[in-house]
Amino acid sequence: MFTLGDICRKGVRLSARTEAVVFEGARLTYAAFDGRVNRLANALIASGGNRGDRVAVLAENSHHYLEIYFGVAKSGRVTTPLNIRLSRRELLQVLRDADVAAVFVGAGFEDTAKALRAELPDAVRWISLEAEIAGWPYYEALLEGQSSDDPQADGAEGDLAALIYTGGTTGLPKGVMLSHRNILSALSSVLLQCGFKSGDSTCLPLPLFHVAFWPAFAHLMVGGRVVVLRRPEVKAICRAIQDERCTHINAVPTLYGWMVDDPAVADFDLSSLRDMTYSGSPFPEEVLRRCIQKFGPIFSQGYGLTEAAPTATFLGREDHVLDGPRSRLLTSAGREMILNQVGVCGANGDLLPPGVAGEVVVRGPNVMLGYWNNPDLTRDRLRDGWLHTGDVGMLDDDGYLFLLDRKADMIVTGGENVYPSETEGVLHKHGAVKECAVVSAPDPKWGERVHAVVVLKGGAEATEAELIAFCHEFLAGYKCPKKIEFWPELPKSAVGKILRKDVKSVLWQGRSRSIA
Repeated sequence: MFTLGDICRKGVRLSARTEAVVFEGARLTYAAFDGRVNRLANALIASGGNRGDRVAVLAENSHHYLEIYFGVAKSGRVTTPLNIRLSRRELLQVLRDADVAAVFVGAGFEDTAKALRAELPDAVRWISLEAEIAGWPYYEALLEGQSSDDPQADGAEGDLAALIYTGGTTGLPKGVMLSHRNILSALSSVLLQCGFKSGDSTCLPLPLFHVAFWPAFAHLMVGGRVVVLRRPEVKAICRAIQDERCTHINAVPTLYGWMVDDPAVADFDLSSLRDMTYSGSPFPEEVLRRCIQKFGPIFSQGYGLTEAAPTATFLGREDHVLDGPRSRLLTSAGREMILNQVGVCGANGDLLPPGVAGEVVVRGPNVMLGYWNNPDLTRDRLRDGWLHTGDVGMLDDDGYLFLLDRKADMIVTGGENVYPSETEGVLHKHGAVKECAVVSAPDPKWGERVHAVVVLKGGAEATEAELIAFCHEFLAGYKCPKKIEFWPELPKSAVGKILRKDVKSVLWQGRSRSIA
């Protein structure tokens, strides 16, 4: 395979009559799916424009979304998925930065799209995905008027395939440029590590605007099936797994935490599951242990980032053991994946030996081309042949990576460095704690203090003093929270990842900077 379009071509050659994509009332074989993809590709070509034009999507998950990724690729254009959680101002910034030629708009986002349209050039084409809108082209109508023959206009494997905007610590999200080769290399690593095969099916609850699209693409590469969910909801996930007999699901730890605590999960038959993968953020050890006990020894982890399309390391099922010396690996991010290399480097850029903490770096054919319209940041993150992740970690003698935290999240209090995930891991051991976020807060004595925001489980009670004393049982004093607040909920990204930076912004509000 050389481009994303080849995934569809392979599917038709080897699995034409096999079901490929399921979404609500739609059930598409590989032949039907590829035919719709080709019609879309031909419609984009017929509409004019140029190869390499950016085509944006503002929508929740659907079978249309997958068709757009592949149809845009087959037309030689570039998919720019939009984070539906962004404000109109942020969306406008992204659309302008990407200089989009067209935007596909899903149900529920029509008003947002109309407001954005008023701020963008008339040349931008707006297409409705799920409902007809006066004056706008309608997706199904576009497809009806086109040939189902493959236009064969993909281009080369090194061409840009997707421009995915990912959050920065400040300001405008960064546009990550991923080529066909980047994505297919990452998918090849996933298939080698996970062993997906024809006949497998994945339940896809995470948003397709995120690089979490990988399970869908990977299953389609081998003749598997993708069961698409519009959004991640526990009962909908369980119903899909039960009714469609899904063999795999990928989710973030927060979502699995909801599932393990939801009594309604017991009402569903999830016995078809053979693989439960997680990514996006570290999994609190106590919650992971409960998940393994409830759902079985079928968990594996992928650590990565959008800039690596997204693969870096993998922790397999064989390393998810609850007892004995190897249980220490439950807090590991795993070892480098087959088609890329992972290291830890010091401030001078030299690779560090095992046991020494530094910045995690990645290299391989999956690493991005760079950041769109940002050569300075590209040079900063792609140095000496390595992608510098901004994550702090340490390798052991066996090559297992242990993440300590994001560099940007590190707390410096009284001259000591504190990595929030370590403190959060202890708080999660307390039976009353459902979720937590540990961040820095301004402190008149220490400059910065360790500050925790906690969400309690329904019906549970705990005091600030009780939780602080609990932390002191496990951690050095400087790593323990000096203050704890109780909130009804924590801010999260669209994929359910707790947003520490949003918590921190509340605590540092009114100050010119968020460090001491």
